[in-house]
Amino acid sequence: MKRLYVVLFVTIALALVIGLSISLHPGYVLIDYPHVFRYESGLWTTLAALLILVLIGVVLVSLLRMLATSGGVVNPWSRRNRKRRLHSAIARGQVDLAEGRWASAQKHLTLAAENEQYPLFYYLGAARAANEQGLYDQSDALLEKALARQPKAELAVALNHAQLQVDRADSEGAFSTLEVMHQRYPGNTQVLRQLAGVCVQRQEWPTLVRLLPDLRKHKVMRPEDIAALEQQAVGSRLLSGGLEGEAANEAELDNAWQQLSSSQRQEPALVLSYAERLRRLGASAKAEEVVRNALKRGYDSHLVRQYGLVAGDAPAKSVAFAESLLKAHPQDPSLLLTLGRLCLQDRLWGKARDYLEASLRCQRNPETCAELARLLAQLGDTQRSNALFQEGLGLLDERLLALPLPGPVRA
Repeated sequence: MKRLYVVLFVTIALALVIGLSISLHPGYVLIDYPHVFRYESGLWTTLAALLILVLIGVVLVSLLRMLATSGGVVNPWSRRNRKRRLHSAIARGQVDLAEGRWASAQKHLTLAAENEQYPLFYYLGAARAANEQGLYDQSDALLEKALARQPKAELAVALNHAQLQVDRADSEGAFSTLEVMHQRYPGNTQVLRQLAGVCVQRQEWPTLVRLLPDLRKHKVMRPEDIAALEQQAVGSRLLSGGLEGEAANEAELDNAWQQLSSSQRQEPALVLSYAERLRRLGASAKAEEVVRNALKRGYDSHLVRQYGLVAGDAPAKSVAFAESLLKAHPQDPSLLLTLGRLCLQDRLWGKARDYLEASLRCQRNPETCAELARLLAQLGDTQRSNALFQEGLGLLDERLLALPLPGPVRA
């Protein structure tokens, strides 16, 4: 309340001072332009008129701004409304794409792309939405527009195109796209990763083998993943892909084997593939030598099992070598099974029976049951042989799917 009194007092005092100043010093203003304009008045009157004119100007400018702003809000084609619609389209398109509403996502993201300065991500999203609807031509057209608007994004567009081709089961197209990108961008990790995946899908083993050094150099995957991929690629190539299937001869197989690096030729999985292919081509003695040399470098249970399936020139030497492994691995059922098979090759029926029995004590296996059952049948123990055959069938049955079977036939 005191502040109000103070303000009122100061206002009255200023009015008195201004009034006294006007009465004591009225002043005089004369503006004369001969034969055109003449203005004369008191100084204070002129100042008051100028102040009023300034206030009127300020009010008019404010009104014009208000009209312009309200027109922008009401006008659907105003810049403000266009920007608002664009932001709404971007938000809705992204949500639709994430939630799988493909038609709506394509519509809104296409609208966003056509009105944005940098439309790449919106075009890519719209292309994916079109691809999910099976509109492949529209999807490719959207990618072409993205490339035309942002030519420097060629690699990004191509990678997305390849992925969409994979999604539409066009692995051949994806492979061609990625091959071109690999030539242009040989060190790009994403190109290498996608190209390796397509090679596995298409079983392009020679191409995948050529990619392996780049996969390691650029650390595209974990070392153990690359090693597994290498075993799959090289092993599959040895078994079929690079050698014209089963029609390949031993010379072609050896040539493919020699083309591998020394470290690859020491991989147990690759040695296993090589030996199995040699056995299929009838070079069992050579396969026995290959597996024996690999086992000398390092023990591997899978190679040991393979060793019992190849017949060397000297079965007695094969038995002696396998028995030398038994000292360090007396409980390996695969080694005991192999020894049983090698003894069968060397016609050592008693030792073969003992080794096969020992293998079964370590692990109940249908292969071992079958081998021992065959031997016992020849030795006259048909009762035990039949029991082992039944056991082997039971063990094998556990690995089969529980598919429905027809009922017994009635007479």
